[in-house]
Amino acid sequence: MGQPVSCRSGPCSEFRPWRLERVFAECFYRDYATVLVGGAPEPLYLPASEAGGVHRIHYREDYFASALHEVAHWCIAGERRRGLTDFGYWYSPDGRTAEQQRAFERVEYRPQALEWHFARACGYRFRVSADNLDGLALSTDDGDVFKRQVQRQAVYWQSHGLPRRAHCFVTALRKAFSPATGHTPFSLAELDG
Repeated sequence: MGQPVSCRSGPCSEFRPWRLERVFAECFYRDYATVLVGGAPEPLYLPASEAGGVHRIHYREDYFASALHEVAHWCIAGERRRGLTDFGYWYSPDGRTAEQQRAFERVEYRPQALEWHFARACGYRFRVSADNLDGLALSTDDGDVFKRQVQRQAVYWQSHGLPRRAHCFVTALRKAFSPATGHTPFSLAELDG
């Protein structure tokens, strides 16, 4: 679900997750009563517990990539899923079998493709994550298949347009972070570099 970035100064000092929280709030708080909140031991989406309450997207620790990834899940989730804890998805922690990992990847390639768009909009390095550090090591071929799925979806959205909320977020991220990424194609080489 993304790797933490460790830096104290220099170019990556601009990648503070509180900036994402602010951009997210500016885009979505008024219409969706949803906030992005860091510091969680594990990512978790919690819908409001009462009418008129605030929905919360919790991302891991203070990891910039985790915040981007959790927003990607939220941007994909429809209204019904946004009413369910963690969007109603199952989650098997690290230690998944190869079959469980394939099931995870079948639903995970879309959020990761969207996360890639978000990362580019910030000028942040995106890394595909199998999110199974303690599980069975997948062959390089399996990892490449997943990377290609993520890339195909990222290219599809680049050609056909992002989902509405994701488009709004990307536009706001570009304005807030002003990256010099342009509109280059999404390539597998970018994931390996």
